[in-house]
Amino acid sequence: MKNSRKILPFLLLLLFFTSCITQFLPQTNEDKEIIVIEGLITNKPGPNTIKLSKSLPLGGASAAKPLGGCSVSVTDNLSDSYSFTETTEGTYVSDSANFQGVIGRIYTLHILTNTSDNATRFDSYPVEMKPVPAIDSLYYVKQNIKESAEGDPLQQGCTVYLNTHDPSNSTKFYRWEYTETWEFQIPFSVPNNICYVTAGSDVINIKNTSSLGEDRVESYPVKFISNTSDRLNMGYSILVNQFSLSEDEYSYWEKLQNLSEQVGGLYDIVPSSIPSNVYCIDNPDAKVLGYFSVSACSSKRIFIKEYFAGLVDLYTNCADAKAPIGPVIPNLGVTVWIIGSHGPMDPYWILTYDKGCADCTVRGSTTPPDFWPTGK
Repeated sequence: MKNSRKILPFLLLLLFFTSCITQFLPQTNEDKEIIVIEGLITNKPGPNTIKLSKSLPLGGASAAKPLGGCSVSVTDNLSDSYSFTETTEGTYVSDSANFQGVIGRIYTLHILTNTSDNATRFDSYPVEMKPVPAIDSLYYVKQNIKESAEGDPLQQGCTVYLNTHDPSNSTKFYRWEYTETWEFQIPFSVPNNICYVTAGSDVINIKNTSSLGEDRVESYPVKFISNTSDRLNMGYSILVNQFSLSEDEYSYWEKLQNLSEQVGGLYDIVPSSIPSNVYCIDNPDAKVLGYFSVSACSSKRIFIKEYFAGLVDLYTNCADAKAPIGPVIPNLGVTVWIIGSHGPMDPYWILTYDKGCADCTVRGSTTPPDFWPTGK
């Protein structure tokens, strides 16, 4: 009884503190909205894209707000100017018939915002388009993720590797992006059961060879493909683009890579501490996030079509319900899709509540890409 009298005040105090927890948003001197630049100019045919947005204050929604209605252009050291057209809000695209980056030229980005209160001018520092060597080889190595054991089957995936080198010994700083495409099939007799899906890079791939005796990159791991997706089930392709960087841009990507790999906290590196190469002409103290990249590009693609053990089956839980086969399926109060039938002795429809189990276009397209070879 005496112990309970001692514990009771402690419990009441604990209840008071736990019931008064509120979100902590530290006070900062940073602008509530900061312009964010995403831009890349290459020597490849086709349009170049500049994306503009506004960052949101700490504690707000995670997605940035597209910044539309701006005037965007790029000039070179020959006094040529190229305008970019806004295709969707915040996305500005060059005319591929009139503009393509040229190795050795120096490019500057110009932005004029069009806000309700005032227009603000932003420029990038001039950036030279450096040459980039070819990718020597792109290959994959199959690997066991989990060895087979009694009642536990073998699980396999693979890693895509890259080799490159610069005979002139002048590149030193590299960055890679990739685009992956794979074919997948829904294992039911539905109209759209084979599709192709495409995804872009989700990591930062960079390499510095300046401390090496030779400007060479060997067996660089570009992408690990696990058995937890359907990428390797039927056919898979990866296109890798290689870019040459200046030392300043390499430093930018390295800091951004460190940020992306950290758990995140109040005293970790923050995006506004990563210097941009874009500045505000009208307000030199204004912060700008992002980078205007200019680089030559070399590319290489490989296809993977091989058996891998222990790949995930994404459709094991598709069959949710049954209904008698007839001219009309009763209104069940929810949207359902037919993925199969059973009969004739015991005829019924097999139904699913997940449209992705009945229509592959939920994730991809039924049209094969132009580069998809027959038999792959």
